[in-house]
Amino acid sequence: MFFAMLCTGLASCGKSNKEKAAETQAAAETVDVSGVKLQKTPDFNGDSAYLLVKKQVDFGPRIPNKPAHKACAAWLSAKLKQYGSEVTVQDFTAKAFTGEMLDLHNIIGSYNPTASRRILLTAHWDTRPFADQDSHNPDKSFDGANDGGSGVAVLLEIARNLQQSKPTVGVDIILWDGEDFGENRDYMPDENEEPGKWWCLGSRYWSEHKHIPNYSAFFGINLDMVGGPNARFAKEGQSMQYAPTVTDRVWQYAHALGYSKAFPDNVVEGITDDHINVNRYAKINMIDIIEYENSDGNFFSPTWHTHNDDINHIDKNSMQAVGQTLLQTLWQQQPEINP
Repeated sequence: MFFAMLCTGLASCGKSNKEKAAETQAAAETVDVSGVKLQKTPDFNGDSAYLLVKKQVDFGPRIPNKPAHKACAAWLSAKLKQYGSEVTVQDFTAKAFTGEMLDLHNIIGSYNPTASRRILLTAHWDTRPFADQDSHNPDKSFDGANDGGSGVAVLLEIARNLQQSKPTVGVDIILWDGEDFGENRDYMPDENEEPGKWWCLGSRYWSEHKHIPNYSAFFGINLDMVGGPNARFAKEGQSMQYAPTVTDRVWQYAHALGYSKAFPDNVVEGITDDHINVNRYAKINMIDIIEYENSDGNFFSPTWHTHNDDINHIDKNSMQAVGQTLLQTLWQQQPEINP
């Protein structure tokens, strides 16, 4: 130890006081955990995220063309403005599988808009019109606390942190609309119909009509169903196909933070979610952080598209793991740090 201290002292002899102070500050703001040098980040607040889920649920199901949907859209825009972002609302219409025309709104909040190095964070805010995975009242709507609410809540809490502790990279938060109005079990597709056509309408529209022409990002992360009890987030197959390096690095940060149980290293099958459109049509490498729970033969959590998707089945610890991992990922992207 003495020899190491001596070498350090000798190496610093020729440096100015300013250089020494900068090195001391940098050392204080990093910690080496499991071989990963972690930048010092703000603390994500799971309690705050929980309350942000509850606020969304209190509007009622956020089904396109319904009053609760319109009221929640206004609140989300106001909340992002309150948290210091430059807000753009992308209004558009899209046809549902029922033939109904939906009035939809992608809500976009940007931080540090002049930065060339940008990170894209997304989640959908709408809820499915019917609980078609529930044997009880499958035609009625449900709260969408996890499926919709949890991802949005994590990003809003991220936004609050971005206002208070500004990173040097640019961050864009997009809340997708129209993700969950896909076909039901009785739907009969046309012979040549594109698979997944009726799902993820907001991300498809944005990917083909970006809010800023030629917009791009270094990479993107989509959140979906991140608030379930004791949720586990496996490496989703399409994320590993399109952006394996990003996926592996995010999971590495999660493990270094102590969340290896929530972020197991196993790779599972790919699914249709908003990240697919961003990869295919926007040409931005995006991964999906989504709960994988296959005990019943289904990819998703037991509350998926059921009436149990309510505030009583939200776990602030799951959102804490995801939110702190996202903050760590953002703070690791300072221009002088390798991603």
